[in-house]
Amino acid sequence: MMRRARLATLGVSVLGIVFVWGRLVDRMIFQPEAGVAILPAQLGIAAEDVRITTEDGVRIQAFYLAAAGARRAILFLHGNAGNASHRLPNAAELMRLGCHVLLLDYRGYGLSEGSPSESGVYADARAGLAHIRDRSGIPETRTVVFGRSLGGAVAVDLAQGRPLAGLILESTFSSAADVAASAFGAPFAWLARGRFDSTEKIRKVHAPTLFLHGDRDSIVPMALGRRLFEAAPDPKSFETIAGAGHNDTVEVGGRAYFERIRRFLDEVAPD
Repeated sequence: MMRRARLATLGVSVLGIVFVWGRLVDRMIFQPEAGVAILPAQLGIAAEDVRITTEDGVRIQAFYLAAAGARRAILFLHGNAGNASHRLPNAAELMRLGCHVLLLDYRGYGLSEGSPSESGVYADARAGLAHIRDRSGIPETRTVVFGRSLGGAVAVDLAQGRPLAGLILESTFSSAADVAASAFGAPFAWLARGRFDSTEKIRKVHAPTLFLHGDRDSIVPMALGRRLFEAAPDPKSFETIAGAGHNDTVEVGGRAYFERIRRFLDEVAPD
């Protein structure tokens, strides 16, 4: 009896450590900023503020940018820091490519409820994709999911087995463990072991995939983007943005950046 009690106590202690450690890793990965930093009106953008309820009952906020007459859509999943309002200028440019755009804020970001977690942001992305279908009537077969940095890992999770028109992955990585190893050395990979493991998931993605990555990215080295690219099934393409780091791909890429995205959209979901 005493031995069983000790084992039970040990089991509870281990579970407690795992839970606390998971929360600490979440705090390192997610860097949300509450509120709205930029209003659409400040940029002259017509973006509707929408609220979406996820499958687990969390109300998340998003911006919906409608393109007149568009027959295709983009679900835009941003990176780990800030909030969706910081990405409004990018979303507006994507809308001008002839797409409805849903720019999503994960739970705990911007005006969304809750606290971010890996399973939570995956649920948020699923809710966003369903909202596009319900709101615009545009099916998954004419919807492209665009994930940037951490949003790329969320996008890969969402895209598994779905008949999406396409997938765009910008400045994203093979796994969180690979990012930890690159930043702090191989012994630190265990810190994020099993977290955001896109290398395994991308093998189940059937949609055409466009990879974009800056060759001067010091946060997510391009080698990690290439590693994910190599694991992805065809059809796929990899575009290097010469001279770009992690957060300036749009500025460095300029019009050529958006023209490359336009060509991809026209290939996978002709308007």
